[in-house]
Order: sequence, then C-alpha cells, then structure tokens
Amino acid sequence: MTSPPPNVTPAGHPGPARASLSGGRPAARPVHPGLVLAVLATSVFLSGLDAFVVNVALEPIGQGVGETSLSKLSWILNGYAIVYAALLVPAGRLTDRFGGRNGFLLGLSVFTAASLGAAASGDLWVLVAFRFLQAAGAAVLTPASLGLVLTTAPPAKLTRYIQIWASSGSLAAAAGPMAGGLLVQAAWQWIFLLNLPIGIAALVLAARLLPRGRQAGAARMPDLPGGALLAVAIGSLALGLVQAPVWGWGAAPTIGSFAVAAVALVLCLLRSARHPVPAVDLRLLRNPVFAWAGVATLLFYAAFAVQLLGITLWLQQEWHWSAIETGLGVAPGPAMVFVASAAGRRLARRLPVGVVAALGAALVAAGTALLALAAGDRLHYATDILPGWIVAGVGVGLALPTLISSATAELPKDKAATGSAVVAMAGQVGNVIGVSVLVVLLAAGAAGPPAHTFSHVWWTSAAVVALSALAALGITPRRRTGVAEPGAAAG
Repeated sequence: MTSPPPNVTPAGHPGPARASLSGGRPAARPVHPGLVLAVLATSVFLSGLDAFVVNVALEPIGQGVGETSLSKLSWILNGYAIVYAALLVPAGRLTDRFGGRNGFLLGLSVFTAASLGAAASGDLWVLVAFRFLQAAGAAVLTPASLGLVLTTAPPAKLTRYIQIWASSGSLAAAAGPMAGGLLVQAAWQWIFLLNLPIGIAALVLAARLLPRGRQAGAARMPDLPGGALLAVAIGSLALGLVQAPVWGWGAAPTIGSFAVAAVALVLCLLRSARHPVPAVDLRLLRNPVFAWAGVATLLFYAAFAVQLLGITLWLQQEWHWSAIETGLGVAPGPAMVFVASAAGRRLARRLPVGVVAALGAALVAAGTALLALAAGDRLHYATDILPGWIVAGVGVGLALPTLISSATAELPKDKAATGSAVVAMAGQVGNVIGVSVLVVLLAAGAAGPPAHTFSHVWWTSAAVVALSALAALGITPRRRTGVAEPGAAAG
C-alpha cells in the first residue's frame, strides 16, 4: 500500500505562501489552474492506486506468472513500497532544489513506461523489477506535485486545492480493491495497462500547462551521498523484514540486512548533522507535530496493510471468492474513506486535529476488533465481516487524511517537499512492516485452524492501530490560527 500523498496544511488552516520561481519572481499563473490541479491529482492518484489495486489481484497474477508462494508474490507489493520509501526523501530534497516541473514530468514518464513493462512481464521477478521502476517514478512525481500545487493554485483557493490534491490518495485507497477486481476479469495485465492512456494524457497536458522555472532559495546541491545512504538504509531494512520469514530471523542474510540498514542510517545522520544542505534536515525532527505524525503514520500504515491484505486473503483463500467478488466485498470499507474524510475536515474546524486523527484510529481498532471477535469457521459476510469493515473504513477516513494533512503544517514552505517525503516514507516503511508481519503470522498459524490464525491477524492489527491513536494525539499544531512562518518551526 502505497501511501496517499502527504499534505502541508490541515483543514481549516490557511496555506503557506506560495513558493516563487527562478530569480524570486512570482510564478506566472497558468491559464487553467483547475486543469493543472486535475493533472496533478490524477497523476498522484495513479501512483497511489498501483499500491492498492494489486491486493485483490495477487492470485490471478500468480497464476499468470506461474507462482503460488505468498512470500514471493508479496514482493509485487513490497518491491513497490521499498523503492518508493527509499527514494522519496532524496527525490523531495532534489525537488526543493530544482522545482517541480521537470521532476514531475520525469517521474510520470518513468511511471507510465514502467507500467507498460509490468503488463508485458511473463516472469515474477521481471514484473517485480518493473514495479521497482514504477515506484521510482512515483517517488519523484509525488513531492514534485506538492510544490506545483503550491505554486499554481490561485491564492484564494489554495487550501481547497491542497485538500483536493491530498484526497486523491484517499480515493486511490477506496478505488483500488474494486478497480483490481474489475480489471482482472479481463486479464491481470489491465491493472497496469490502465495507466498508459491516463499517464500519456497527463504528460501532454502537464508539458503544456505547468510553469517553467526553478525553486528559489536553494542555491546549493543537496547531499546526494547522504540521500543514497538513506535509500540503502530503508531498502536494507525492508529487505530484511520481507525476507526474514523465508531466510529465518536469525539467519546471516537477515542479520546482515539489518546491520547494513543500521550502519547506513547512522552514516546518513552523521552527514546530515554536518552538511549545509543535508539529505534530511534533522531540524525537522525537532518539531513535535512533525515527529508524532511520522510515528502515527508508520503505525497506521502497518496496521492497515495487515488489515487490508488479511481480509483479501481470507475471502479468496478460505471462502474461495473470485477477484471481482473480493473487490466488491472489500469495497464497502474503503468506500467510507472518502465520505468520512469530508466529515473529518469539518470536525477539524471544531476539535484539535490530533483528537480527530486519534478518534479515527480508535474506530479502526474497534472495527478490526469486531472482525477478530467474529472470526470462526462459519462466518457470514453481512453479519460477521461487513459491520466491522465499515466501522474501520469510517475510521480510516477520519484518521488518514488528518494525519497526512497536518504533518507538515508548522514547517516552512521551502521544507514542504522534503517534510512530506519523510512522512510518506514512514508510511511506506509501515506498509512493508505490515505485509511482512502478515506473512509471518500466516506462516506461524499454517498448521492450525484458519479462523484462529486470521483472528490473531486482526487482533495484531487492532493493537498496532491503537498505538497509532495514542501517537496521533501529538499532532495538534501549537498554533490553531495558522501555519508557522518560514523558519519558525524548523529552526
């Protein structure tokens, strides 16, 4: 599950001043700012959709490429999440330096071309390689699109534009299972082929409409070796988590992966503490709202990954539902996300955003607990699965958009792309952890009753998202009246 794109402004808060382009001059306003927003939101929606659409299609894809092992098929999900997480922060830092237009066009081009390669793949590992390329493109276009929203939105509509852009990620989460179920009825390749006409149309429009120029105020090149070390750290950590059930937790490759991750992270932090333009500005972590948002997002995505893939596998493997039946069965929960997110924006005008996010995460925990309590050998969808799934969907709609829209609220505008990339990276690491935990739980319970095993899966998800609710209480900005001025929050 790839993460929805992070926002920079909580609901009800005025947005930060728009960044200027080359030479410090204001950006020339595009002729059709609404069309520009549509292009940006659609592109980010596509990159998010590709993280969710695969969940219900793992079995058809496995049949198509001749693979049945869940631990191997999980690389179709985790490969995307690993590369996306590893490259988001370096890509965001470069976007801060060079501006969004070229980065957005490059990222969307790579993503679209890799989608064609994924559809043409006849081998699992070739498919995973193209998923890597898809994720690399998504990692570039996501932070680039954030800067473009800030520079192209009409001042009077800035907050609304940011909300629409951020909601595209929530819509991807809602549409993914249903879209996957429908598309695989024709062939699993259509999951990826769908990206081609939309991506090409978005490229043509973006090339015509997006303003040219480079972000002002970032004269020096960011620390690329530091960014490479961060990518190695995240990639090695994710590799160890994904492969540990296969290699063994005490095996040399697993320990080696974690050791490489630790060493690379320490070296990255040491460089970031000394470099004038670090890969990760450590001053961002001094902001409590930003720090708590990262923790809450990581935990939330880990729980959500366990929950979503767990319910999908239950319906397909234990009830033997088809992909379309599974998509329809899963859809009611995610469908509540978009509806509840609108209610969350209204609640955030009356309640602290931390309370709104915590309330949403608590509802997810409650809904997941209902699934765990109902788990048995003779489940009925309408009475034992649907109620808890809908409650969880409402909770996701309240919590997730609030978390991602509040994370960077107190950061200066020139740190927005990097800050949003760090939060998105936390979500993708959580995604990998969640899928890996699910694989471990299912392997451990393979000899026992399936209902007992999946009950453990859902109790685990409920416990993790309850911790996310506690962390979410820390995301309320210190100033409810507006966003901090540049430099106020990041030191």
